[in-house]
Amino acid sequence: MKSNQFISKIPLALVYLLLSFFCKAQQVPITKSDIPLDSIRLSDPYILADPKTELYYMTGTGGMLWKSADLKVWEGPFKITETDPSSWMGPKPMIWAAELHAYKDKYYYFATFTNTNVKIDTIAGNIIDRRASHVLVSDHPDGTYIPMDDPIYLPADKPTLDGTFWVDNDGKPYMVYCHEWLQNLDGTIEMIELKPDLSGSVGEGKLLFKASDSPWSREKDQNGLDIPNKVTDGPFLFLTGTGSLGMLWTSWIHDDYVQGVAYSESGDLKGPWIQESAPITPSNFGHGMLFETFDGKMLMAVHSHKSVNGRYIRVPHLFEVDLSGDKLRVIGRYQP
Repeated sequence: MKSNQFISKIPLALVYLLLSFFCKAQQVPITKSDIPLDSIRLSDPYILADPKTELYYMTGTGGMLWKSADLKVWEGPFKITETDPSSWMGPKPMIWAAELHAYKDKYYYFATFTNTNVKIDTIAGNIIDRRASHVLVSDHPDGTYIPMDDPIYLPADKPTLDGTFWVDNDGKPYMVYCHEWLQNLDGTIEMIELKPDLSGSVGEGKLLFKASDSPWSREKDQNGLDIPNKVTDGPFLFLTGTGSLGMLWTSWIHDDYVQGVAYSESGDLKGPWIQESAPITPSNFGHGMLFETFDGKMLMAVHSHKSVNGRYIRVPHLFEVDLSGDKLRVIGRYQP
């Protein structure tokens, strides 16, 4: 019997089982097609609408990639990064809140990488892993994304996360990121200038605002008193139709994960940043970003946040928004 005849007689279920074992052993994701958006489990979804390929590319925490032509059904996940195992990240870094940005004929992968084998600090009993925002590059939106020149973008003794990209009024590129509350006990959002090709950073980071600046993010202290929440998460920059510079960012109101927004009074990254008085989405939706569909709709991608038996379940969702005025307005849930 020829080998291909033998293979054709193997039950498909057995083939899939063998493939599953192989992929787990090799840490290769099993790719599927026709996946509805709400069937994907993904934190911090980020969607790049790429006009060159006329495809949507979605990534997020975990570092995998999904592709779609219509936002309705997706194909994936695909592994799209190659990091340097001899770098500070180690051989198998955790990847959080990955983003894809097209810039000057290249594609850039902004993400948080964590090496759990390296500890950088202990604050209030919390041992802090080596964690930082970093940038990789590719010629194609679906990778492979590889490291550039600088081994680090942000200080090694400072846990940073959720780096995003913005070109400011001065024409220079910047990374906007969070300094994690675990170390400073009042999470911040900061900015740092990037080299023209984004291959490294320039100078030192500058403070934009603190979690405690928000009037809506709240928590209870050990005495049960209501105080400002200390978490900053997921910054994302945008312009309104009238040219106002806004920033999405996420925190908590007690046990509810919520999406807030701030606006720059000066119109550039340096601010000062004025916080809106209330969140802009329903409770337990957050870590948002904005993108325009190929047919001209402005959408916000977020994940829903639900705890089931102590385990977080996070699913990507879309909201339609209006940016025509001075401020972002959420229209409602969007079903592609």
